[in-house]
Amino acid sequence: MFYRLMFGLLIVAFISPAVHALTVDELVTKNAEARGGLDKIEAIKTLRLQGQVRVAGDFGSIDLGLKQIKKAPDSVRNEASVQGLTQIEVWNGEQGWRIDPFQGRKTAERMTDDDARGLADDANIAGPLINYKAQGNRIEYQGTEDVDGTEAHKLKVTLKNGDVQTVYLDPDYFIEIRTVSQRKVRGTEVEDTSDFGDYELVDGVYFPFSITTHTKGQSGQQQITIEKAEANADVEDALFAFPAKAGSTP
Repeated sequence: MFYRLMFGLLIVAFISPAVHALTVDELVTKNAEARGGLDKIEAIKTLRLQGQVRVAGDFGSIDLGLKQIKKAPDSVRNEASVQGLTQIEVWNGEQGWRIDPFQGRKTAERMTDDDARGLADDANIAGPLINYKAQGNRIEYQGTEDVDGTEAHKLKVTLKNGDVQTVYLDPDYFIEIRTVSQRKVRGTEVEDTSDFGDYELVDGVYFPFSITTHTKGQSGQQQITIEKAEANADVEDALFAFPAKAGSTP
């Protein structure tokens, strides 16, 4: 009887991982719970982030002040400043525009759809996993993959616009630790890898305060460090609207 019992326990031990394999929806639910809970995530309608971004490359490195403002459902405004100059890039849910004094352009210009894709993909406050079906996204679970020594859960997310993000979740905490984003820009595939860390609570929801991004095929990287965050502050829609007059900055 003892040997039969042990044999039965061994069978259960070997088949349990397959029986209890996590589904896409289970992983998405665990991710939402780990970040603070679906209700708290959905309650955040605006998000203001402030910090620094260090851009490094063959030229050396440069530090810029960074501001990011997001407003639900899908508007985002990024500002990068140094030596009195401020670059502005905006996606307002329908179109993108920019002011880029670093390239000698001091008036607002509309962005092409391809150039704005990265902004549009990043505009949702909750990210691509939360309420992914309502966003029009599709997710496939692709098992686990090593991410700097961690066997992370790998999710292939196909966004509504066709862009693909591969999201890696920590196996213990189910928080995003890496995202690989792929999109077509003027017929060329662009692949960005972003690593996330230093998660901090903002109105009960965890957001990464450290983000390192590298573009495949390019030297260097950018390191974002968030120093201040505020949720649900009043944010005027005018911040995302294309300026009515040339040269004006909302």
